[in-house]
Amino acid sequence: MPSYTAPAKDMQFVLHEVLNISDAGIPGYEDLEPDFTSAVLDEAGKVASEVLAPLNPVGDTEGCTLENGVVRTPTGFKAAFEQMKEGGWNGLDLPEEFGGQGLPYLMGTAVGEMFVSANMAFNMYQGLTHGAISAIIAHGTEDQKTTFVPKMVSLDWTGTMNLTEPHAGTDLGIMRTKAEPQADGSYAITGQKIFISAGDHDMAENVIHLVLAKAPGGGEGTKGISLFIVPKFLVNADGSLGARNPVSVGKIEEKMGIHGNATCVMNYDGATGYLIGELHKGMRAMFTMMNEARIGVGLQGYAQAEVAYQNALEYAKDRLQGRDVTGAKNPDGAADPIIVHPDVRRNLMDQKSFVEGARAFTFWGAQLIDRAHRAGDAEAEGLISLMTPVIKGFLTDKGFETTIAAQQVYGGHGYIEEWGMSQFARDARIAMIYEGANGVQALDLVGRKLAAEGGKPVMAFFEMVKSFIKENEGDEALKKDFLEPLKSASKDLQAAGMYFMQNGMKNPNAALSGSYDFMHLFGHVCLGLMWARMAKAAQAALDAGTGDAAFYETKIATGRYYMARQLPATKMHLARIESGADPVMALDAANF
Repeated sequence: MPSYTAPAKDMQFVLHEVLNISDAGIPGYEDLEPDFTSAVLDEAGKVASEVLAPLNPVGDTEGCTLENGVVRTPTGFKAAFEQMKEGGWNGLDLPEEFGGQGLPYLMGTAVGEMFVSANMAFNMYQGLTHGAISAIIAHGTEDQKTTFVPKMVSLDWTGTMNLTEPHAGTDLGIMRTKAEPQADGSYAITGQKIFISAGDHDMAENVIHLVLAKAPGGGEGTKGISLFIVPKFLVNADGSLGARNPVSVGKIEEKMGIHGNATCVMNYDGATGYLIGELHKGMRAMFTMMNEARIGVGLQGYAQAEVAYQNALEYAKDRLQGRDVTGAKNPDGAADPIIVHPDVRRNLMDQKSFVEGARAFTFWGAQLIDRAHRAGDAEAEGLISLMTPVIKGFLTDKGFETTIAAQQVYGGHGYIEEWGMSQFARDARIAMIYEGANGVQALDLVGRKLAAEGGKPVMAFFEMVKSFIKENEGDEALKKDFLEPLKSASKDLQAAGMYFMQNGMKNPNAALSGSYDFMHLFGHVCLGLMWARMAKAAQAALDAGTGDAAFYETKIATGRYYMARQLPATKMHLARIESGADPVMALDAANF
């Protein structure tokens, strides 16, 4: 059975030596001293490795079942859920006024990575709840916040988001779910939603659904959509549970992965719903939840890669096959461990350099969210809005690719269920699809985010890269291996942006055909910047005479690998972008 060890030391390095959180000047960060964050991460790591990870194959094997209208979760899930409740983990970064602990979003992100690596399907129950809480806090009335949020923070109740319908996925404007106003100010919600993660289960007393529906007078398209709170059980004035709302599970979807999470078809048959936010402005409210969810899904991409890499590494050290071409490394054994072989090393270095770069990128994104929300920093808000489709799209694409690479290390054993690598690959696959398929993320990046605020966020990013290079150009240890590759990659990104500007207006397909490559190009530059920053921090620790030189030397060597072997992909992506729309659009539909 696979195992998982939380990478707390690497997280501490990113938090304190790369992001310098104690001195970040963000309200609430002054309390994030190394001893404090270490205590939180160590405790979360124990929960992840000792409680959640052993249940991961159980959830995969048993899945969820629908019995007499009630969803039953796999063996052990309910007891683990009670431990999550008792530990207050869901409320770690939620407001104290609702029962949370009020820590920064960044700490929730770090802990969330551990829980996702250990058991992605299980963590989705509280992950969706967290997003629903954020939407209610941002857009709900005071009464709605008081009624629903404290119980959701404590995980007595959980939450969902209901967007997709059988005929309407990304194109929400054609949804059919209706909301009819009632005399008491509520709405009767009627329709069917599909692919609803954690739509029902037996671990909480109530499930609070956030449902998009069309109320009368809203007009066509997404402008007519409103958002409603639709509880599984109605809530009485004193906060106790009342009658069962006419919302039910039609079936549990049979899926490729995340079997331990109940992905439900939800039927609303005149269910009582309460408007959240403004009438016909539901997309604005839902995007509060979706943007948080997209960053969380990006995290899922590399978190699955992390646990897959850990197990592949152990296998590569133990599996004896062949001899090192430069001489036997295990002369007393029948063969050498496969980690001696250059191609296995290449594979493992691809994995390691991606995961560690992705972690730094995601933590930086979480810090931007804290800077925007806690310090009111408009530039940080613009930057994280720009980065969200990159975090979601690039990290899930590369995360899945990395889990497949980890599976490859095992050879035939990686294809056998008992080793667990198949589950990591199957679970990671959904992250490329839900919360907006990655092609949609790329379109969002090129079609909306690049031009946002007149291009201010993307120009701020370019200036950030340029300033980092300029500030450190006198550092010979960084210059050749890190700064020069980063500068070259950044120029590729700017050239791609210029191509879109020069060609996109007269031929929109020229930009849209290159959007996916642009998202990956952007992602590589972001990881390149993260690796340059990590190398600088590691070198500073070595220069200061650290007692753990091996950790920092390994960090620099891993960064050099990424800059030499992965970052040059920017040139391939630029070449594809500059080939324009013609190669993509050449065939008539009938000729495919």
